[in-house]
Amino acid sequence: MMFSQRVAQMSKALWKAVEKDWQHWIKPYDLNINEHHILWISYHLQAATISDIAKFGVMHVSTAFNFSKKLEQRGYLIFYKKDDDRRNTYVSVTAEGEKLLLEMNDNYFNSNRDILEGSLPIKELYGKFPEFLEVMSVIRNIYGEDFMEIFEQGFKNLENSFDSRQESTVTDEQVESIHSLPIAGEK
Repeated sequence: MMFSQRVAQMSKALWKAVEKDWQHWIKPYDLNINEHHILWISYHLQAATISDIAKFGVMHVSTAFNFSKKLEQRGYLIFYKKDDDRRNTYVSVTAEGEKLLLEMNDNYFNSNRDILEGSLPIKELYGKFPEFLEVMSVIRNIYGEDFMEIFEQGFKNLENSFDSRQESTVTDEQVESIHSLPIAGEK
């Protein structure tokens, strides 16, 4: 019981910071977290099914579908069926959706970064950000190997897109600019 409660409390605290950073980052683009997550998943998985989005996004299929429909109405996603697979609905990011995602990525450092700030001392001490190997193992045991494959593929695609744009790592200049900004909550 104590282990579960500890994980619950740490997860809630971490999620609160992630949620705050995420909401602040996407607010100028008039998206909510579900919409941004669906757009991000669709972009990095390319031809994703609604089921893929729901599974990787850790959301109900109806949530994935409903928010995807909203993104379609705004011109960021398209729905389609494949000739060889008529039972699944696929989602892809439009050119407008890709443009939005790339703009958001370019402006990431213009928003709150409490999670990044909290991780920088570890990076400075050990030369890398936390890897969460034990947490990933727990997630693999709960959600299965398929989830982890989608997870890894999504991040591999993300890394490749940053590599192609020469932004795959946090630069020393970005770290310096982050340290020079006031910490959230301070004036």
